[in-house]
Amino acid sequence: MQIAVLGIDLGKRTCSVVGLDAAGRVVLRRRMARTNVIGFTAGLPTCVVAMEACCGAHHVGREIAAQGHTVRLMSPEYVRPYVKAQKNDDRDAEAIAEAATRPTMRFVPLKTEAQLDAQILHRVRSRLVGERTALINQLRAVLLERGLVFPQGRRQFEQALAELLTGTETADLSPRIRQLLVDMQTEWQDLDQRIAALDDEFAERARSDDSARRLATIPGIGVLNATALAAAVGDASAFARGRDFAAWLGLVPRQRTTGGKAKLLGISKRGNV
Repeated sequence: MQIAVLGIDLGKRTCSVVGLDAAGRVVLRRRMARTNVIGFTAGLPTCVVAMEACCGAHHVGREIAAQGHTVRLMSPEYVRPYVKAQKNDDRDAEAIAEAATRPTMRFVPLKTEAQLDAQILHRVRSRLVGERTALINQLRAVLLERGLVFPQGRRQFEQALAELLTGTETADLSPRIRQLLVDMQTEWQDLDQRIAALDDEFAERARSDDSARRLATIPGIGVLNATALAAAVGDASAFARGRDFAAWLGLVPRQRTTGGKAKLLGISKRGNV
């Protein structure tokens, strides 16, 4: 049994593995625990190992690549057309292996640990910003129920809230609501400090990383976008030209072309926000 392409459908605990020979025939079907996948591939002759670019795939890919295998990661939306009939884990793994054999398939480069670290920091910051926005909206709603309306803008509202809690305009607020507002204001300040600490870390990363430093010199791209691009793209060798990169970002019109009639729609916003 000579396996040419090994398709792995990664799961949280259990993974499905399908092996294809050089002719594309299925010669192996197996299910195993996720912790046993790396040990299983270590005992195989050198082959192409294909996976979807999902959570944990880059870590597993780096471990398998260190064994001498050729690792190919693909976007799940490019694998979906190769799933035959009803969907299950075994057919997903077979579709992954088959998609990896296509000469026109687009593959995702393996990310380094440094790239993944930067992406995790960006996602944590995005979550904190979302929590802060939700907290501010709830503060506005609590005060609106008491007939208190404040101007738009985070900084203006922050200043007005501080004046409300330290001034004499609290006659209409019960002691319990006043204490609740103080607690929410403290939580807001804590979120500001955590977000500011991450911003400082991104600024330091942008100064120490050559790619991020060059990206930051482009008008309209600041420290956050520069570090996010450097983490997500890497050396950009996966893009043959700038238009491909723009399409990956979602900065090109959507197409509805049929019967030789081209129709371009609005910007797709398909890529990473």
